[in-house]
Amino acid sequence: MVFSSLLFLFSFLPFILIGNFIWRNRTWQNLLLFVGSLYFYAWGERERVFLMIGSILINYVVGIKIEKNQSINKQKLILAIGIIVNLGVLVYFKYAEFFVESLNSILQWLGISQIGKMKYEKLPIGISFYTFQSISYLVDVYRKEVKAQRNFIDLGVYIALFPQLIAGPIVRYQEIASQLRGRVHSMAKFSVGIKRFIIGLAKKMLLANPIAYLVDEIYLIPPNELSFSLAWLAVFAYALQIYFDFSAYCDMAIGLGKMFGFTFPENFNFPYAARSIRDFWRRWHITLSVWFRDYLYIPLGGSRGNNFKLYRNLIVVFLVTGLWHGASWSFIIWGLLHGVFILFERVGFAKVLDRMPRVLQTVYTLLVVLFAWVLFRIENIGDVLGLYKVMFGFSETSTFYELAMFLNPYLIALLVIAGVLCFPIYSYLKIDKLLKNQNGIKNFIYLGLFVFSILEIINGAYNPFIYFRF
Repeated sequence: MVFSSLLFLFSFLPFILIGNFIWRNRTWQNLLLFVGSLYFYAWGERERVFLMIGSILINYVVGIKIEKNQSINKQKLILAIGIIVNLGVLVYFKYAEFFVESLNSILQWLGISQIGKMKYEKLPIGISFYTFQSISYLVDVYRKEVKAQRNFIDLGVYIALFPQLIAGPIVRYQEIASQLRGRVHSMAKFSVGIKRFIIGLAKKMLLANPIAYLVDEIYLIPPNELSFSLAWLAVFAYALQIYFDFSAYCDMAIGLGKMFGFTFPENFNFPYAARSIRDFWRRWHITLSVWFRDYLYIPLGGSRGNNFKLYRNLIVVFLVTGLWHGASWSFIIWGLLHGVFILFERVGFAKVLDRMPRVLQTVYTLLVVLFAWVLFRIENIGDVLGLYKVMFGFSETSTFYELAMFLNPYLIALLVIAGVLCFPIYSYLKIDKLLKNQNGIKNFIYLGLFVFSILEIINGAYNPFIYFRF
């Protein structure tokens, strides 16, 4: 079940909201959210819901064991076991096939007998997200930053809460611990939540989906048959698609959270307006960046020590970042590419950037990000190199698919609007001040966005969110 479906919008969500309103008791509200979240997940994943229940149970027991034990060494051992179990499940489902196939390739190259074929399991949706949330809970309990949760249902709500279950934002336990029992409901907060949800729904249905169809059509063409202009259009359009698709889900998740009284962290801050790759990662998938900073980069030593250790830590973090996104060499290279440019900036290029005009800083950042997105969209490295070749103008293609075959006035307008909305134009034009006392106009705009989004859903203009597969 996804947010941009009639089933969710007009059946599941109203039922949960009404139940949440009727049952004022926090215990009953949490039970409703827990059961509802499991049903939400089971709708698409069926028996995989028991994997999640098992994850909640294991983390519930391990968290209490860590807190009860007085010995630091035993606490470390229990924490290590908890992390290994969480990561073990993730590795099995997400990386087993990749590791075995990579090892077999090496063995074949060495002329050694290969490992036998394995029966691979389908990747459970959202497992990367709820695994990281579970680990953050255990670590926070170990660090004594939070108390271990003694109520199984409340911990289940934290791990399985349906608004951010599938694709984030990644919510750390300490950010939501007090809200599990002490969240505040109000009409003002509920209203903000509805508006935020509508913005996300409109991003998905009116921008991301139409652009996705254009992207898919172009990427079906072999790279050596693309023209220079069409190759750049594909890369530019995909950058818009992934931003509006992922940020749309997070907007809807944050909006839904507010409807139920929760406040989730922001996950995006106009990343394409960034002035460096370091700045980009302060703006893109913010909760993932913060998670890696607090639970990997700092434990590795962070920026303490000599430059070699700093650079090593950065490369490790971005290697894992790439691997977190997907089990393929293209994702690993994507992560390392970002890491290399951040190193490049840290060793001195940042000072050069600071002296450049702001527009050139943004252009530099966008070019790096756009080239990296090619690795995100195409898993075959040969096809990636082929597309790069066309983008740099080195292709000797004699057969070209041209722009006119894919673009029309509607798509051109859509791409322009999407491109403009990637930047904080709302602030530049001071639209908020212009509409400060125009609640009627603002509500009419939200209503219009919702109606047009529903019409798109009815027309069948629907496809899954990109980050569902991570």
